[in-house]
Amino acid sequence: MRLVGDQGRAKMSRRAALLTAGGFVGTSLAGCLAGSSGPVSVLSAGSLAHTFENYVGPAFKDKTGIEVQGEYYGANAVMRMVEDQTKHPDVIVSADATLLRDRLYGEFTDWDIEFATNSLGIGYNEETGFGRGLDRGEPWYKLALETDNGDISIGDPDLDPLGYRAVQAFKLAENEHNLDRFQDKMMDLVYEEPEEPQMMAGVETGSRAGAIVYHNMAVDHDMPFFEFPQAYNFAQPELADHYATVEFTTDEEEYTVEGRPILYNATVNQEADNPDAGRELVQFLLDESALLVDAGLTVGDNLPRPEGDVPAEISI
Repeated sequence: MRLVGDQGRAKMSRRAALLTAGGFVGTSLAGCLAGSSGPVSVLSAGSLAHTFENYVGPAFKDKTGIEVQGEYYGANAVMRMVEDQTKHPDVIVSADATLLRDRLYGEFTDWDIEFATNSLGIGYNEETGFGRGLDRGEPWYKLALETDNGDISIGDPDLDPLGYRAVQAFKLAENEHNLDRFQDKMMDLVYEEPEEPQMMAGVETGSRAGAIVYHNMAVDHDMPFFEFPQAYNFAQPELADHYATVEFTTDEEEYTVEGRPILYNATVNQEADNPDAGRELVQFLLDESALLVDAGLTVGDNLPRPEGDVPAEISI
């Protein structure tokens, strides 16, 4: 898997570096909760599907004997399912920490913990003209405008943060590179994929040239990844004010979200069927940061970071 920066340089992924160093090394669960039994259900942002299915779930079961049963959708859809009570997960995970707090605090939870970050860019097929141009170091925004309708996909901005971050990134790129109506032109070109976990399939087959995705999604599929510049990759907390200069309003719910750094957070549903196992899984996410980095996420020195009335059983 190759990660390409804005100068076209190939960089070894964190995943490769960790595998070279010996991979995941387990640590003990701080505050492991006695009495947990049965599977733990997770309703998570779709960008973490492979992270839970291939990394967290198996390692958690090896460590605790508890099976993780996950379902994955756009984070907006996740919040809606919890609010509508069409899904009753033990653990809820969002790709936008503020989104979870705005939608679920007061009725379904009163706490969460931020546990990882990510960066935005383009996962691409290097056998396409678009991909070959990226490998040559040509400006991604010029290449993107030369693609055919549907060659590049984004998440559905009404369903998940990955989608509306793509829309916001187009506007920030327009401002950063002084591009005339770049956001409008890109929105006329891209295909909006409603099933976030399916975004990579078209790129892998070559039916699409690329997709606006998170770094870990490219890692999951061993796919080349062009990381957007810091001005619009949403990976830099110190640029929060800059990211906030753009916003997006969803159609159905009319929820307006300002641009903000990518932060994954997790909580346990107050209506959980297995709250003990839910808290144990959240604790596992906090304890096993190396596993998350192996999956392509970033865990900075300022994480984990709690918000609200975190249960005493969870150790930060």
